Amino acid sequence: MDIGRADLDTAAREGALTSLGTKIDPGPDRAAGSSLDSAPSRVRFHVLGLTFFMAFMMYMERGAIGAAAPKIMREFHLDKITMGWSISAFNWSYAMFQVPGGWLADRFGSRLVLGISMAWWAIFTAATGLSYNATSLGLTRFLFGIGEASAFPAGSRALVRWLPTRQRAFGQGFQHSGSRLGAALAPLFVVLLISVWGWRSVFFIFGLAGLLWAIEWYRYYRDFPAKHAKVNAEELRLLHAESAGTVPRTKLAVPWSRIFRSSDLWILSACYFCYGWVLWLYLAWFPTYLREARHFTELKSGLASIPLLAATFTNVAGGLLSDKLVSRWKDLRRGRVAVSRAGFFIAGLALLPGVLTTSHTVALVCLTIALAGLELTVAVSWAMCIDIGGNYSGSVSSVMNTLGNLGGALAAVVVGYLATGFGWTSPFIIACVLCLLSSVLVSTVDPRRSILPVARDPEL
Repeated sequence: MDIGRADLDTAAREGALTSLGTKIDPGPDRAAGSSLDSAPSRVRFHVLGLTFFMAFMMYMERGAIGAAAPKIMREFHLDKITMGWSISAFNWSYAMFQVPGGWLADRFGSRLVLGISMAWWAIFTAATGLSYNATSLGLTRFLFGIGEASAFPAGSRALVRWLPTRQRAFGQGFQHSGSRLGAALAPLFVVLLISVWGWRSVFFIFGLAGLLWAIEWYRYYRDFPAKHAKVNAEELRLLHAESAGTVPRTKLAVPWSRIFRSSDLWILSACYFCYGWVLWLYLAWFPTYLREARHFTELKSGLASIPLLAATFTNVAGGLLSDKLVSRWKDLRRGRVAVSRAGFFIAGLALLPGVLTTSHTVALVCLTIALAGLELTVAVSWAMCIDIGGNYSGSVSSVMNTLGNLGGALAAVVVGYLATGFGWTSPFIIACVLCLLSSVLVSTVDPRRSILPVARDPEL
């Protein structure tokens, strides 16, 4: 083993980071071994894995409220309209506090903000199981949304320094695939738990899991890779030490005027509004649709998981494909927009036959393809927020996610009215139109137009 060379590498690493204004605390793990390693450490994958499980738990709970909705409606004597308002209380507060949550993540860092957000999430997830009527359910969900609002902006922000630029879309896709996997498994898992212990037990169990995650996140994560004791010099070089290791001496103000003047962000947010409508049509109402419109039994309605399972894979695939196209074409805009446009178009094309066919099998296949297509766009949307916002991506993504959750809030309420007054076909027709409209709108977005005058790779 060439100890002299390893020592020189360590000295070079520490000298470079010190010149960037970063204080190095070698710690026992780094001092003992990382200077001797030739391969990059893998802390970035552990960070990515933690954000995957964050999204997994959050959407398992969201899927659980949809899967448990028929039981809750019967126990509380609620109709679809009242249940829709109770469910949507979460979406309204979640949307209202997105921007403050994104600002907090940019201002105080994802370690603190995401840890607090998920602890809040855990408390009010458990509190959902203590609800006893529509009012208490709605109030709990409203308070639930306030604390959870910062989770995804902080989660997205958490990956900015922890993944190379060329893997941005993949990172966002992998993180968000956890959400779809959670929502996919929720109907099966929740139906099993409800049959044994009742619907309230589901939320108690999820609450405990969320609290454990929040503790582990705060223990393990660091806002700057250079401050993590297990990161070696090779991993820092992979992450670009200039951005991964520099710790600003003062906290920078978020440039809100530039953010709100970005036409690309507003168009992207409008597309995400359409996305939010369609997603919550599946999350909040799809099991009920299968029972009422397709006459599935309670056990068979667990097939509502199939579209979300497909979405889990296309979420990652959309990010990978976008990153590969960006690299192949040397064009950031084309590589991002091509995937997003195709995803919205596939969704719009598949929704119509899915709701109009008389065959239950064909309906399930088409509606699965629709959600799978839609999920191709998710990683790209969040990656474009990072492209546009850079170090302010928490604030930028919070604006987009606000519009997305307003779409979800409207879907949770309006679908109840539409299904009651006009039948189940109308909500899906609206979803079809929104997807096709988004496929046109997203074609005008240019993620190269950053909110700040930053240097970019001339090939992109």
